[in-house]
Amino acid sequence: MKEVYAPFIPGSYNENNLDELSVLLEKGKKYAIDNLLWSDSGYFPSVNFSIGHTENGIALKYFVGEQYTQATYKTVNDPVYKDSCVEFFTGFGKDDSYYNLEFNALGTALVGFGKDRNGRVAIPDDKVSGIKSLSNINWARDPAGFNTWELTLLIPFDVFFYHDIKTLNGIISRANFFKCGDDLPEPHFISWSNIDSPVPDFHLSQFFGTIKFI
Repeated sequence: MKEVYAPFIPGSYNENNLDELSVLLEKGKKYAIDNLLWSDSGYFPSVNFSIGHTENGIALKYFVGEQYTQATYKTVNDPVYKDSCVEFFTGFGKDDSYYNLEFNALGTALVGFGKDRNGRVAIPDDKVSGIKSLSNINWARDPAGFNTWELTLLIPFDVFFYHDIKTLNGIISRANFFKCGDDLPEPHFISWSNIDSPVPDFHLSQFFGTIKFI
C-alpha cells in the first residue's frame, strides 16, 4: 500500500498569508500522481502534490502541467471535474465512508461524503466555502507544450463535517489523489495509488493508500 507523510507546519494561516504556506509546501516532499488509467491515447499530464497539516487544517499543493487547461466553474459544489481538476479523497478511522474533495484550477471546490460513488451527500456550501485557495495559472506553454498551474489549498477541519477533528497529529488516514478533466479535448484519469478496474471509477476505496500525519 502506498503512503505519504504529511508533516506538521507550525504557524497560523488564512487567506491573507496563504502565499507563505504555498512556499513552505513548495519546499516539501513532492509525490507524483502518475498512474494513467483507462487511456491509450498517449496523452499524460504531469501532476505532483505536496501535503502537510496545520493547527486547524490540511495543507495541500498541486503542481500541474497539461496541454489543455480549462477553468470555467466558479460556484461551490459545481461539477468542477469537467474542468481541469485535481482531487483528494480521504477517510478517517474505521469508517467505510470517505470524503471526495475536487478542485478546478481556480480553486473552486466540490466536496461530498459517502461509501462509494452512489448516494454521495454534498457537504454544506458554507463549510466548503471555508476552504482557502491560491491559484497560479501560467497560460504560456513550456518546452513540452504544456500550460502549467499550481493550486495551494488550506482545508479546515470542519470541512470533514461528519468527523470531529481537532488535530491530525499521529493520525493515519486512507486516501488517494487524482487528476482528471471530463470536458477537456483530451479527457484523462490519473491516480496516485493505482486502481485496478476495467471501467473509470475513482470511487474505489479498496485501492486507497495512506497518509501518515506526523
